[in-house]
Amino acid sequence: MSAEDWNRPMVAEKGKMLLEIVAPSRQVVRTEHVDEVIAPGSEGEFGVLPGHTPYLTTLKVGMLSYREANEWHHVAVDWGYAEVGPDRVIVLAEGADRASEIDLSEAKQAKEQAERKLMEKLEQTDYEKARVDLMRAMVRIQVAEKHGQK
Repeated sequence: MSAEDWNRPMVAEKGKMLLEIVAPSRQVVRTEHVDEVIAPGSEGEFGVLPGHTPYLTTLKVGMLSYREANEWHHVAVDWGYAEVGPDRVIVLAEGADRASEIDLSEAKQAKEQAERKLMEKLEQTDYEKARVDLMRAMVRIQVAEKHGQK
């Protein structure tokens, strides 16, 4: 997508939703043809269809999935916020990677490293960091495998 595409105003197609997923360093997803969104809310997974009641919620580390016609797309997200409206879902995430951007072998190495770290006797903050690293790695593996990586 060119810089012009990112800057042009977008309006959801009739009966569809606009979806934008933004991380601090870049826009990850921007489409106006979305039929459904499933996201990892901090209070549990939630789904959004066109015409949804507006609300704002927080996100946890997890897989965000969205459907355009019959095709599902998957994104690994690291915490953030989702603003839902009748014709849009805007996600501001601390980190986000599309399935095609994830290196599966790198994610598996990160998982193994976090698991080894958790086996050590750690201070509470180090333990919490290793636990979060493990969650992030597991989500990235799940998203990459959904994309067909082996």
